[in-house]
Amino acid sequence: MGTASGQTTPAELALALLELHQPGNPVILPTVWDAWSARLATDAGFAALTVGSHPLADSIGKPDNEGMSFEDVLTRVAQITAAVDVPVSVDIESGYGLPAARLIEGLLSVGAVGLNIEDTVHSEGKRLRSAGEHAELVGALRSAADAAGVHVVVNARTDVFLRQDGDPAHTVDQAVARLTEAAAAGADVLYPVGRHDPETLRRLTTELPLPVNAIALPDQDDPASFAPLGVARISFGPFLQAALAGRAREILARWG
Repeated sequence: MGTASGQTTPAELALALLELHQPGNPVILPTVWDAWSARLATDAGFAALTVGSHPLADSIGKPDNEGMSFEDVLTRVAQITAAVDVPVSVDIESGYGLPAARLIEGLLSVGAVGLNIEDTVHSEGKRLRSAGEHAELVGALRSAADAAGVHVVVNARTDVFLRQDGDPAHTVDQAVARLTEAAAAGADVLYPVGRHDPETLRRLTTELPLPVNAIALPDQDDPASFAPLGVARISFGPFLQAALAGRAREILARWG
């Protein structure tokens, strides 16, 4: 990869990120929130990163669930991409009420080449988008990225496991249906967010048509436990920052 000047282009970074997603050989994308945490992860050898909305919001003193603005996110992401030379994906929550073209333009303007998009609309009473509505947004993001000439890696997320609406026995079916529709609309990765037992995770990776993102507790889970279940991508959500905060509290308590 690289241009004549040695710089890696956004299009090349995006394809590099996409190619890392291999079911059964998952890419680990440590969830970071600033340049410091991003450099910690790349210095440890990780090939790509994701920026989490929850830890990012905490780091600037604002609440998650779109308590910060898209401009807040872009300001921080620009600092991260300036500090590291790996592909960076960004959790953009439910889109901050902005059109897809603005979301793609903003992300590309700060050097990001991937995104998470969820189906809870925080600005509208936390309602759940219909499957068709979420797929339509995924499709609009894909079209905007295509128009920009960069295959931004779209990680379509559903919150149905977190929301616990309706019969739990039907939640897997509901998640599969929603994410399959998102896949058809142009997603690259599917994210049935939540902590799943091995049987459920195996069912999701088997029934879903694209690579699946799982969430891990970085200080507790066995890194080798995800590959046999067919997972293609692992991220940490708020849990890396939480683990570091726990350790920091222990250190500070010695002096308090």
